[in-house]
Amino acid sequence: MTTPASTTARLLRLLSLLQTRRDWPGTVLADRLQISHRTVRRDVDRLRDLGYSIRATMGPDGGYRLDAGSDLPPLLFDDDQAIAVTVALQAATETSAGIEEAALRALTTVRQVMPSRLRHRLDAIRFTTVRRPGDAAPVTVSPDVLIVLSTAVRAREVLRFDYARRDPTEPDADASPRAPRRVEPHGVVTSEGRWYLLAWDLGRGAWRIFRADRITPRTPTGPRFNPRDIPGGTASAYLSARFRGSDAADAWPCRGTVILDLPASEVLPFAGDGTVEVVAPDRCSLEIGSWSWGALAASFGRFEAAMEVVGPPELAAAFTELATRYTATATQYPNPLLE
Repeated sequence: MTTPASTTARLLRLLSLLQTRRDWPGTVLADRLQISHRTVRRDVDRLRDLGYSIRATMGPDGGYRLDAGSDLPPLLFDDDQAIAVTVALQAATETSAGIEEAALRALTTVRQVMPSRLRHRLDAIRFTTVRRPGDAAPVTVSPDVLIVLSTAVRAREVLRFDYARRDPTEPDADASPRAPRRVEPHGVVTSEGRWYLLAWDLGRGAWRIFRADRITPRTPTGPRFNPRDIPGGTASAYLSARFRGSDAADAWPCRGTVILDLPASEVLPFAGDGTVEVVAPDRCSLEIGSWSWGALAASFGRFEAAMEVVGPPELAAAFTELATRYTATATQYPNPLLE
């Protein structure tokens, strides 16, 4: 006789199988679970009673497909999936997407039902997001806006929206009416506490990056479109490249190398994405990038140490221009310490 415990375990096993692929022939499910076709049908009915939308599929042997239902039924995760979900929920508590409180409540709920072995794994990788000095302050975006943007990207539908040039809550924000933007949305990207939409602007015939917190979607969406090739390959790569001042590749448009009269150990913590190599115990080379040659030269200057330029010539020219500019500034304001 089948016990309730074994029936529950079998149902969980059946649910796990249905979640791993789109269609399952009834004969294959029966073989996997080592039960009869009749028992498979009864177990499928039990899962339907629990809220799972399981549709019978046509075929020689018949089969089953797990579809989305009208309600959220109980979910089944393996250990790695459970850890992934909880880590994602913890990160979501600081996304500035207006879901922080809901993510925290969901994280608490999931963690309460975790077996101790998984809670120990999760505790080992707990983390906190820390903003770097100079980072833009996080801006909250309505979850409804993110859903509309993401849905349009996935459906490849033209999107219409009103776009505020400045934060509408700012006193000097331009509130003059503008025609709605019509774009082909290609990706939603989050970076340093803000959300962005990458889209092909149909009115301007060019790629544009829009801040999601300034978008007010209009309905309905437009016709479907064929996706274009994004410069750099992906929306995130394109956004990163533009933030670096590059039009295409995800790389700084200006890169140069100097030798600093400082030990590598003192330079490395402040090198960012640069490359540090030891030249001597008290000297090292540093290669970094920036959006302009002047900015690159100034970036090297922050180390306040003697240096020599390895290259390229544009970097040496930028140092010369900066030296001239700084000298002119210094002559306007004599240093009393040198008198």
